[in-house]
Amino acid sequence: MKASAALRALPAPVKRALAKLGEDLSAARRRRRIPMAVMAERAFITRKTLGRVERGDPAVSLGIYASVLFVLGMVDRIAGLVDPTTDRLGVQLEDEHLPKRIRTRSRL
Repeated sequence: MKASAALRALPAPVKRALAKLGEDLSAARRRRRIPMAVMAERAFITRKTLGRVERGDPAVSLGIYASVLFVLGMVDRIAGLVDPTTDRLGVQLEDEHLPKRIRTRSRL
């Protein structure tokens, strides 16, 4: 399969983060004593795809990563990935554009 330009251009920190995610998923599966074949069956994927997930392959869809997290009982963590309440930079940028004062409208 030919890799897309986006996959070839992935920044090194992204590659490292995906590799760590794969390692963590593999460790979580092994801590639960779930064999690869059983995990793949429960996630409705092949063992080969599960191996790619556990290596942090960026070509695997987010949906498959989510399915694996679901099987591990960790799917709730996806919702917090980009939670606005934990986005310090976003809050800081938003605060910079807050008005200096708020005026009430006078009634006519």
